[in-house]
Amino acid sequence: MSSISPLMDALRSFIAALPAEKGYSVHTCRAYTRDLEEFTRYLEESGATGAPHVSNGGGFGPGHVTAVMIRSYLGYLHQKNQKSSIARKLSTLRSFFKFLIKKGLVESNPVEGILTPRREKNLPVYLSVDAVFRLLDSIETDSLNAARNRAIFETLYSCGIRVSELVGLNVIDVDAAAGTLKVLGKGGKERLVPIGRNALESIRAYCELLKSRPGGGAESNGALFLNLQGRRLTSRSVARILKKIAAACGILTPVSPHTLRHTFATHMLDAGADLRSVQEMLGHQNLSTTQKYTHVSIDRLMDTYDRAHPRK
Repeated sequence: MSSISPLMDALRSFIAALPAEKGYSVHTCRAYTRDLEEFTRYLEESGATGAPHVSNGGGFGPGHVTAVMIRSYLGYLHQKNQKSSIARKLSTLRSFFKFLIKKGLVESNPVEGILTPRREKNLPVYLSVDAVFRLLDSIETDSLNAARNRAIFETLYSCGIRVSELVGLNVIDVDAAAGTLKVLGKGGKERLVPIGRNALESIRAYCELLKSRPGGGAESNGALFLNLQGRRLTSRSVARILKKIAAACGILTPVSPHTLRHTFATHMLDAGADLRSVQEMLGHQNLSTTQKYTHVSIDRLMDTYDRAHPRK
């Protein structure tokens, strides 16, 4: 039996509990698993798991992890990771040890008192109004796939939803009469978001073409956006399609589906939308997450002030 088996057993219990207790997706659980496995590898390679205080040959368990070991691990991470990645890995450890304390598996939390590294302020990349209009207007609607692509990117820009939320949409989630989408967000939380007329018209046109294909249209409780095989489109496919369309219409800025989410938020705030309303539409749990978009708007405001004010 490995000397670190008790720690690995605790790790597996934590990961197994995440979907039920936190509502985390498969992708999030994988990320947590990778972070914790990296931590255990570090402990083994640094010799911590063979320390004399590991008693009675029972193996290295979570109760043997100390604050010194975690600080040493953070020092190791600083050699090869950005601060944002280090902060995420430390957050994973915090969640892990909180879970163990809650279950009575450890008496103290070695992460307590360790400060999260101050993250770099990376302003979100976004497109100008002209650029996003050029991108959307460049998508022809003369075929089923083209109509689908137009509907996809009109929806992403109109609603600011995540690409995972977009590909998770079912036909029944679109309420054209109310002008809303029902979106399943992070943690399995549902929310209603407004959708504009252009996006709704693009979805309607796509669905009409979908009905004319062999086999008819999509089921009302089935996926809205389908691939060539009639199955639900994936986030990766959406990103690949967008990159190709952006390159074709001469947009030099690296563009991803998340760029359209950033663009939606920036344009809404620039036009005077209330920060709390934008937070609700984006599905952000904390207002501070939404506030990063105000930096973009303030930077533009300051630039305008410096150019226009006679006594700047």
